[in-house]
Amino acid sequence: MEYLHTMVRISDLKQSLDFYTDVLGLVEVRRTENEQGRFTLIFLTTPEDLARPGGERSPLLELTYNWDPEVYTGGRNFGHLAYAVDNIYAFCAAAQAKGVVINRPPRDGRMAFIRSPDGISIEILQKGESLPKQEPWASMANTGTW
Repeated sequence: MEYLHTMVRISDLKQSLDFYTDVLGLVEVRRTENEQGRFTLIFLTTPEDLARPGGERSPLLELTYNWDPEVYTGGRNFGHLAYAVDNIYAFCAAAQAKGVVINRPPRDGRMAFIRSPDGISIEILQKGESLPKQEPWASMANTGTW
């Protein structure tokens, strides 16, 4: 068995692409427009996964945008996506500066949660060992749910 991708339905193409590319730093690797089915599929990956040696297939996130408006609920019951970053504090500060709410701050220097524009929980993990506890994160309260 081979892991291929995770699909997330989105309701606003521009807003979601801004979030996944600008905030998370993912890279678009493929896009399919299907006029008959009235949908767009956008496949994203991390820069690190894109650069895997030997042509190894990288895991993908598929954003599905249905052209006809639909209301998607229950983003939380999807579970969550998870990405590791080089510096969780720097990542959270940059995301926060772009208007993203840090729902579960990285109080432990290891883990944080944010949400996409469509309510999908995204876990951010520190690569390697946890960073030493640092303010303002160490004393920051949770906001909402994740």
